[in-house]
Formats: sequence, C-alpha cells, structure tokens
Amino acid sequence: MTPRPEVSIVIPVYNEAQALPELISRLKTSCNLMELNWEAVFVDDGSSDGSRDILSAAASEPNSHTTAIFLNRNYGQHAAIMAGFEQAAGDIMVTLDADLQNPPEEIPRLVEKIREGCDVVGSIRVHRQDSFFRKMASRFVNAIARKASGVVMHDYGCMLRAYRKPIVIAMLGCHERSTFIPILANMFAHRTAEIEVQHNSRSDGDSKYNLWKLINLQFDLLTTTTTLPLRLLTVVGGLISVTSLLFAIFLLVLRLVYGSQWAAEGIFTLFALLFFMVGAQFMAMGLVGEYIGRIYNDVRARPRYFVEKIIKKKNTEMAMKAGKGDKK
Repeated sequence: MTPRPEVSIVIPVYNEAQALPELISRLKTSCNLMELNWEAVFVDDGSSDGSRDILSAAASEPNSHTTAIFLNRNYGQHAAIMAGFEQAAGDIMVTLDADLQNPPEEIPRLVEKIREGCDVVGSIRVHRQDSFFRKMASRFVNAIARKASGVVMHDYGCMLRAYRKPIVIAMLGCHERSTFIPILANMFAHRTAEIEVQHNSRSDGDSKYNLWKLINLQFDLLTTTTTLPLRLLTVVGGLISVTSLLFAIFLLVLRLVYGSQWAAEGIFTLFALLFFMVGAQFMAMGLVGEYIGRIYNDVRARPRYFVEKIIKKKNTEMAMKAGKGDKK
C-alpha cells in the first residue's frame, strides 16, 4: 500500500506542453531531496496544445508520484488550484506555476519553512524577469492585498507558496466563485513568513495573463476581498457635493462682479460640471454593478469548475464530478 503523501505540489496547467517535460523531470529531482513522501497534482485547465497527453502519460507511469486532473474547459488559475486542493492529500501543500519561471528547486525550502511552524509561506521573486507593465500591476495587487488581508507580504502575485492543510481545508469551505488564494489563505493564517526565490524568464510560449485578464484579476481582487471601493464612493460623492456647492458660490460671486457676459453666460462652466458629474455617476454605477454581478453569481451557486477526468498514480480512474470547493 502506498503511504499517504506528506507534501502535495499543486500545479495548474494551461497550454504548457513545451515546459511540462522539463518541469516533471526537475520536480522529481528536487522533491526526492526532501526525504518525505510527496505527490504532484497537475490540473489541466482546458489546454489545447498537447498538455493533456503529457500529463496522462506521466500519471500512468508505474510508481508515479503524479495525479492528473482534467477540467472540461478553462476556468482560470485560481479555480484550477482549488480543484487540485480537493484531490491533494498532503499535510503541506505547495502551489507552483507550470511555466518554470518559478523553479521547482525552491520547493524544499518552502516545505522546511512550513515545518518550522508557519501556516503560510510566501515567496519574493528576486531579479524578477517580467515586463515593466507586469511589475506595475503586481505592485497594485500587493498594495490592495496588504490592505484587504491586514497581513504584510511583499509579493502576493507569486504563486510559489506553501500552506498547511488546515488552511487549505478552510479555503475549500469558502463558496465564493471568484477567489484570490493568497489573500484568502492569509485570512485564516496565524503565522506567515516569506522567503526569497529565484525568478526566470519564460523559455517558451507567452504569459497566459494578457491585458484583459489582468484587468479582470484586479476587479476580482477588489470586489472579493474588500468593500473599501464602495466606501470610497461615499466619500468621493460627499467631496464632489461639497466642491460643487463651493464652486456654485464662487460662480455666483463672479457673475455679480463681472456681469452675465462672463464665461459665455456660464454655459461652458455648466457643461464642465455636467460632464464631470455624469462621468462620476457612471463610474460609481459600474463599480456597484461589479459587486451585484458577483452576488448574482454566488446566489446561483454554480460550481467553480467541472472535473472531466482524473488519472491517479498507479492506476487510471475516470471521474465525472462538479467541484464546488467542498471537502468530501
């Protein structure tokens, strides 16, 4: 009987066929150094480039450490990780991207830090090999994440992280559709830590986060972790009202001093005020709509993901299952 794994590495995969063979090889080498029972849980998030075949072959090998989970379509990185958490059995769970920008050789250091008593261990990418735009987006994410969670971590955007199993179980008990895992984990963690890790440039392919997906990530981050934007709307609305009143008094004084011909009878000023107010209202309605849309999705209670097939180590198992994030 195969002993239960002590460490589970959960890896979401989306069109990473070029990187997977090297990743699997390096993962075996680095994890065997830990002298702990381990498993690798790969979650294919609707790939169309041959990633499924590579993962199927890896999971079907004799004495394989690999479990391959196949989602029926692309649900996003965080939903795929939650699907992996559902199947992972280790007391320590590590998440890792499949693109090799975060080297798997760093996993033993994360595990060792968790074994020192931490609930969550994050990583800080040193000598980061990303574009200026990605770095600026990460700074924004980190600022919002620190504000929302109240936990000071320097790099919430890096998915090379380790969690104790009770933290993962707590996250699986949360039923919101849109999830930002690093922040959600810190909501339950008592002791957190960070270590510096190397960061490599992509050797093959392109980043799966284009501009639109980054924008969606920012909205998910804002609307799933804090109601601060709604409170800011109230403050901004009050400031606009006070400013408009003071400006109206100012215009009245100027009209009395310079006469009705001043500023084309005031038409241009009125247009400027009108456009400003209309723009502010549309922004406010859009933000409120984001929250209402997420409430609507949560009320419908549709699954986060749908698992099409699972290939476990040593034997092949077929499973059709809708995953809601509940630990069975």
